[in-house]
Amino acid sequence: MEKSLKNLIDTAICRNECDLVLKNAQYVDVFSGCIKRGDIGVCANRIAGVGNYRGKEERDMSNLIICPGFIDAHVHIESSQLSVEEFAGLAVPRGTTCVIADPHEITNVCGVRGAQYIADAAKRVPLDVKVMLPSCVPATPFETSGATLGAGDIKENIGRGGFFGLGEFMNFPAVLSADKEALEKLESAQKYDKVCDGHAPGLSGEALNAYICGGISTDHECESAEEAAEKVSKGMYVHLRYGSSARNLLSVSAAVTSRNYGRFLLCTDDCHAVHLKERGHMDEVLRVAVKAGIDPIAAVTMATINAAQCYGLKGRGAIAPGFIADFVVVDNLRDFNVQCTYKGGKIVAKDNAPLFDCSAREVPAFVKNTVFLTRPLTPSDFRIPLKGGRARVIGIREGSIVTDAAVESVRTSGGFVVADGDISKLFVIERHKGTGNIGKALIKGYGFKGGALAVTVSHDSHNLIALGDDDECLALASNELAKTGGGMALAQKGGKVYSVPLDICGIMSSAPAAEHIEKSERIRALAYSMGVKEGLDAFLSLAFLSLAVIPHLKLLDTGLFDVDKFCFVPLEADG
Repeated sequence: MEKSLKNLIDTAICRNECDLVLKNAQYVDVFSGCIKRGDIGVCANRIAGVGNYRGKEERDMSNLIICPGFIDAHVHIESSQLSVEEFAGLAVPRGTTCVIADPHEITNVCGVRGAQYIADAAKRVPLDVKVMLPSCVPATPFETSGATLGAGDIKENIGRGGFFGLGEFMNFPAVLSADKEALEKLESAQKYDKVCDGHAPGLSGEALNAYICGGISTDHECESAEEAAEKVSKGMYVHLRYGSSARNLLSVSAAVTSRNYGRFLLCTDDCHAVHLKERGHMDEVLRVAVKAGIDPIAAVTMATINAAQCYGLKGRGAIAPGFIADFVVVDNLRDFNVQCTYKGGKIVAKDNAPLFDCSAREVPAFVKNTVFLTRPLTPSDFRIPLKGGRARVIGIREGSIVTDAAVESVRTSGGFVVADGDISKLFVIERHKGTGNIGKALIKGYGFKGGALAVTVSHDSHNLIALGDDDECLALASNELAKTGGGMALAQKGGKVYSVPLDICGIMSSAPAAEHIEKSERIRALAYSMGVKEGLDAFLSLAFLSLAVIPHLKLLDTGLFDVDKFCFVPLEADG
């Protein structure tokens, strides 16, 4: 260490030659909030300084802009449906050099071992993956997940070197009621001085005060500028999110001012493989932020040093002496077209392609074959009894994971619901422990007709979720996923079934990204041709309909759940 420190100091003061110099660079100074010029000198994996440097290797950066490496401040890598390696192969070429990863999804399927799998796979790629220990597995005590992490599990694991902090605390009612188990989890994080992420949609006033007093410092679930402004004013960091399904950046960006932008971060939360390939990762979030009216340098600051300071990422997030040499070279601060990405002073991606091996080389047996149904499902399993003519119906919102709670007149035949008009049947089928649970509900606004969709990605317990208007097709699609070990399936009337396997815990694929994307696009195109509305993601939007910590009405394997009342409600609305 002493030798490397001496070398860095000698290089900074020009006694030694730099290993690399980015000559004639314009760079974003996130500390001063402006563009500056100079030669960026690199010694080993650190920045020696910015000034007039010479190096063993020199690269001319004229007419380009250098940004610190982008940091995704909150992401579930599993939602890309790719292995960690293949995710990095798409994200790093877009300028992402670090992610705060909450492996909540895989942990719900196979416990702490799943989170450790994410951490181990990340060691094989040039992407810093800071793995949070999921705090709420399952997200609520009302559903069936593949694993449970109690206060004892958090206490046992949070101090280990493999976990960076405590993942989003979704069970906010437990915090507000000072539930003993919730408090023990939070106290364990505080004992080891770990950051604790929040998840508190709609909280304000005294309830928000209480939530923050639990030691929770961030939130990514704001639905309005007013909500974001209150949370910032009370000391929280607020994520502006723009991913494949949830996009509160546009509704919250008005809260950002020249005085408070230091408290905002940028993130994707959930970003599908197709989205990553075609539209980008943090580069797209930056483009959207600037188009929304956020100053470009402020936006870069949110995507770099703000995230680093929030999460205690020492030496990351800026172009300054002693910082890790993570750079993104872009053409301008409007389009953020990434020319190349440097990680630790080495070029790791260029021209939108990785310069490293991103294949999933080691997939342990315990993440395979995780779909367990008690028996093959039959069409009769998908009948929904309804005595009266009115029912509670889940209403879907485009571009949001918030759902509406409506009451609708529903057509029945022989005492059972008939999917009609814009109303479809919705089911959540337990697939971890063989309980045989099947939650049944109705949904309005998805648009799909003439068959069934099914997927084993359903936040957050990742049971099998299916939607459709034909009972035989619903059985075919669901049984197909039991055969493949999980994935996405579509069944058409007449018996045709199409599927895309997700062999890692039923939520991720070990296949190369290009192969998975091709198959996913094919089945998505078919779903859209059968009526799925363009403002929805054909399968990812389906996956959020069982997320019982996001208002207002959701479906669990155990029944229809009113998130506002935090209790189960009957489908029947008469009387």
